[in-house]
Amino acid sequence: MDIVRHWIGGAEVTGDPGRTAEVFDPATGEVARRVALAGAAEVDRAVAAGAAAFPGWRDTPISRRTRVLFAFRELLDSAADELAEIITAEHGKVVSDARGEVARGLEVVEFACGIGHLLKGGHTENASTGVDVHGTRQPLGPVAVISPFNFPVMVPLWFVPIAIAAGNTVVLKPSEKDPSAALLLARLWQRAGLPDGVFTVLHGDKEAVDGLLDHPDIKAVSFVGSTPVARYVHQRASAAGKRVQALGGAKNHMVVLPDADVDLTADAAINAGFGSAGERCMAISVVVAVGAIADPLVDAIADRARAVRTGDGRRGCDMGPLITAEHRDKVAGYVAAGAEAGARVVVDGRDVQPDADGSGFFLGPTLLDHVTQAMSVYTDEIFGPVLSVVRVETYAEALSLVNGNPYGNGTAIFTNDGGAARRFANEVEVGMVGVNVPIPVPVAYYSFGGWKDSLFGDTHAHGTDGVHFFTRGKVVTSRWPDDGHRGVDLGFPRND
Repeated sequence: MDIVRHWIGGAEVTGDPGRTAEVFDPATGEVARRVALAGAAEVDRAVAAGAAAFPGWRDTPISRRTRVLFAFRELLDSAADELAEIITAEHGKVVSDARGEVARGLEVVEFACGIGHLLKGGHTENASTGVDVHGTRQPLGPVAVISPFNFPVMVPLWFVPIAIAAGNTVVLKPSEKDPSAALLLARLWQRAGLPDGVFTVLHGDKEAVDGLLDHPDIKAVSFVGSTPVARYVHQRASAAGKRVQALGGAKNHMVVLPDADVDLTADAAINAGFGSAGERCMAISVVVAVGAIADPLVDAIADRARAVRTGDGRRGCDMGPLITAEHRDKVAGYVAAGAEAGARVVVDGRDVQPDADGSGFFLGPTLLDHVTQAMSVYTDEIFGPVLSVVRVETYAEALSLVNGNPYGNGTAIFTNDGGAARRFANEVEVGMVGVNVPIPVPVAYYSFGGWKDSLFGDTHAHGTDGVHFFTRGKVVTSRWPDDGHRGVDLGFPRND
């Protein structure tokens, strides 16, 4: 059986043959290949490759780095279909969704192509008599990127191009559940002219993650995953003296005011709730229906949910499987718990008949109505195709519901009232807000990140936040000696 290997020093590396894990095809339930799992030796080898490559890459002129970025952009664009097929085969999302993932990652590469402008410093001439001051931003060194299973291409591309463009070297630890896309990215970087060691792929589980978090030569860590693990990564890496951005989980609410367009809103709820089988940190999982719109909205969502075609993502279906059998069963357990707690199961995805061969990990679109804040389907991040409807009477109740939630990743409001939308955008305590936009993922030149328990660390992903995360500021104050500045003076320097 094929083994997905590490990529260290510009070549595939097997590592310990006794440490591997199964990689499934979620649509069929079959084991498609195995992936190498790194131990301490592989972690040290990977970080050493990045450390050795760093001085040369740091001192490579920005113009040459930019040419590598432009070449990578073209190669990535040409490989988009191949990457999408790999994503669908190992994650399960439908091919059209996988292509969209690659396209959003490509946007960040294009942003990073402007690194020359983004790294410009400032200069003040004659700040004091004969004294000039200038500021610059410099790379950190070897950095680690730990990415989740749900976006095996897009999430690495949120971080890696900016880190590399800024002059760092990167060790990427992709999810062991869908690892193959990372190797194709490594080959594309090599073809683009990136020196060996600047980009490394290290496969593994918790042992590899802890090795990176603790390694003294790793200067910063970028992470995307669940909130408990994000908190752990932040605490452990920070304790080791590293800069950390750890993006956690979410419970994203869509607030629907009584004046909203029912059909438009129902379409948006389906797209945002069931795309990628709900395995998105920006998925809408709670519809907050305000007042009289609740009944017609639930009916409209239900009609659309029943029409969603679930099955193998390579067959033109609308929605694919979940990533593993264990996760499918866990999500189905939430549906059962919601029903037992009193929620009305309007559409039950546990009964789905998927268009697929074998025993894939399928759960169809599920809609629960009359959900309350006390139910686990409301309090927990389910990460599956389960949409819960909470009914409230007023805008104030809806706002209080969103602001009272411990997560603060994304939210949306659907309304035709511009004043209400503007007020919501100002008052809601969430990092990313959509107005009649259900999945408000920012474009690449803005930054992605939430508030509260959805982010640990102060820096968001990509945009100017990303550039600042992967660089540190330095200020140089200089004066060239002349006869007017001779002599001893122990007083504090003054700007005269």
